[in-house]
Amino acid sequence: MGRIEHLHPAIEISGLTRYFGKVHAVDGIDLTIEKGGVYGILGPNGAGKTTLIRMLATLLHPSSGTARVLGHDIVSEAKAIRKLVSLTGQFASVDEDLTGLENLILLGRLFGYSFSQAKSRARELLDGFGLMDAAKRQVKTYSGGMRRRLDIAASLVVRPELIFLDEPTTGLDPRSRNQVWDIVRELVADGTTVLLTTQYLDEADQLARRIAVIDHGKVIAKGTPTELKHSVGTRVLRVHLRDEKQKAGAKDVISLIVNSEISDDTDPFQISLQVESTMQASHIISALSNAGLDVAGFSLGQPSLDEVFLALTGEPAGKEKDS
Repeated sequence: MGRIEHLHPAIEISGLTRYFGKVHAVDGIDLTIEKGGVYGILGPNGAGKTTLIRMLATLLHPSSGTARVLGHDIVSEAKAIRKLVSLTGQFASVDEDLTGLENLILLGRLFGYSFSQAKSRARELLDGFGLMDAAKRQVKTYSGGMRRRLDIAASLVVRPELIFLDEPTTGLDPRSRNQVWDIVRELVADGTTVLLTTQYLDEADQLARRIAVIDHGKVIAKGTPTELKHSVGTRVLRVHLRDEKQKAGAKDVISLIVNSEISDDTDPFQISLQVESTMQASHIISALSNAGLDVAGFSLGQPSLDEVFLALTGEPAGKEKDS
């Protein structure tokens, strides 16, 4: 028979709030996160993601409500939680004047390892994270992606049951982001539960088994990426025009056929909108052609998480909030 703690979810949150004066950074969150896999907390800057993580990691007391992490209360049993979890914040927290190897050995010694044990664990992590060639270089010489990998490695000197990753790829180039994603997948494969906060829609889509969308300190939607996409409609028509100057005319034609909001995509030649059926999409394409507008191509498919995010929050991902 398994130990009692295995029966607990990784995280249980009930009515959790945190106020800073008149600002409700976290405003009555209820959430249950099961063990295993990656759970994504998605929201724009200022939505309350980092405040939530800091409370769950016992770095910040809630204003009201309760939360349990791995079966322990975040206020009365903070010490027990700190022995079981790890936190990697938004910015690298390693010592830039030390080498990568020295940073990890230092942490190992602080956790009670002998020098030989700490060195062995440091070398194991550096090798696993592709940093062995830079092990004896000062961290100040590392690239952003290398620092981020070292920062995550530092969180794993002692293997945690649960790791909080707070926007781990902010500011990284695409190659470094993919490297961090691979690390997250390896953590999950080894049995660690990951709570990931991000404002990047593709990151949540790539990594998270389930997602909670937070806006203005509240959970406004939750489910699997597929469930969230279905929640805002199952068909999105994307129209690519040959001439960017024809976008306004295309919108006018489409607005006579449907009431859906017509969005500008990141591609300056493309617009997108929700449609009710394949027949309606065909009607729109025919109308654009009859109006003399040059359609270079179109596609009909499931909405992206970007479109889900816009539909739920009214703002594109990555936009700063005014709080």
